[in-house]
Amino acid sequence: MGLFNKKEEEPANSIQMTDALLEAFLQEDTVSRKMAMNVPTFAGCINTISNTVSSVPIYLYKRQKDGSSVKVENDKRVDLINEDTGDTFTGSDLKKQIVKDYYTNKGGYIYINRKREIKSLHYVDPDYITFQYSEDPIFKEYRIICNGKTYRPFDFVKILRTTQNGWKGTSIIAENATILSVAYNSLKFENTLVKKGGNKKGFLQAAHKLADDAITALKNGFRKLYSNDGENVIILNDGVTFKEASETSVEMQLNENKKSNAAEICKLFNMPPAIINGGATSSDRLAYVQDCIIPLLDAICKSLDRDLLLEKEKKDYFFAADTYELTKADIKTRYEAYANGYKNGFLQIDDIRKQENLAALGLKFVKLGLQDVLYNPDTGMIFTPNMGLKVNINDVANGKEVPDEENEPDVVASGSEPNQAGAAAGDTSGKENPDEDNAKS
Repeated sequence: MGLFNKKEEEPANSIQMTDALLEAFLQEDTVSRKMAMNVPTFAGCINTISNTVSSVPIYLYKRQKDGSSVKVENDKRVDLINEDTGDTFTGSDLKKQIVKDYYTNKGGYIYINRKREIKSLHYVDPDYITFQYSEDPIFKEYRIICNGKTYRPFDFVKILRTTQNGWKGTSIIAENATILSVAYNSLKFENTLVKKGGNKKGFLQAAHKLADDAITALKNGFRKLYSNDGENVIILNDGVTFKEASETSVEMQLNENKKSNAAEICKLFNMPPAIINGGATSSDRLAYVQDCIIPLLDAICKSLDRDLLLEKEKKDYFFAADTYELTKADIKTRYEAYANGYKNGFLQIDDIRKQENLAALGLKFVKLGLQDVLYNPDTGMIFTPNMGLKVNINDVANGKEVPDEENEPDVVASGSEPNQAGAAAGDTSGKENPDEDNAKS
């Protein structure tokens, strides 16, 4: 009883110091959106990604029975997303702001103004959004509250990052507060150094006790020295020395640390640092598109599918981003790819001109190579354009002889002479042209 009830008295100063140290060690780093956007690398990544996504058009497609997809023309929802939202935002402004909220807030929210059909799309600041939800971890139900009014989930397009419930995402700031806090505090430290003219912090040590007027004079002198508003000098009394209590930015290697922190921040977005620092190679740009932009666009399109499509449309229709302009290579590489596609027959002249935003020539033919053998799997027929021969592969497999008339050419290869066509048809008599015989006789 005496052991557990007896309290040893500790000095008040010791308790206060312990509390201060505990608070310093245990306090979590908190970074607000404003603080994070003051970090140049973080703001550069956000602005670069949002500008890229805002320039990518999103279209509506319909699935066909053969597995292909065709673009749906003249759908108002596409115009609302890409052109005029019906609100004060353009489609580009809407996508840009949604991307910023996706990374730095609880998500991007777009109100859907429906009057039998969708009339307009309205961007909503996430700070005005709250939720009312059930505690059931399996059958999740919620309502969205905006400006004191309650809405149902399908009244909003919700674009969320790393969500655990479907109505609220996790910002990249909340997940990576430590690295952003280091970068932000480094900037603040540099700012403090600039304001103080680069002077170090420190303390004065006196060999003997100073009078009050001497202490006041020293305080005023150091205040002017650190004000950085002119040339100031301070004279220390005999027996007073200045002891440094901090290091300069050079001694702390802040420049090297800033470069390392910038590279770490770029990793948060899967972005090669060269994209914002300059000097990006083609592989850097490809990695940026594939690892950073494509997943984000896919998340946006999936959210549009869920909230803009009717239930009866979700089976056959879907939204997709047109990323062709992002993946378009330099002109030399691009034209070499076109030449390869045209040479091998899976691209035609008008297909290539369409990709380059050029008017079609209206060429209504398909280029085929005479060197190829064509096979129709539905009929089993094999056709050799160079020889003008047709044969059914099923007859050959069953050992059935092919009549000679089936091997007669239906077409004459371009540039062939009549006697060449006759030879292709099986004329192996070795006789010369009859006209030549008449001439000789």
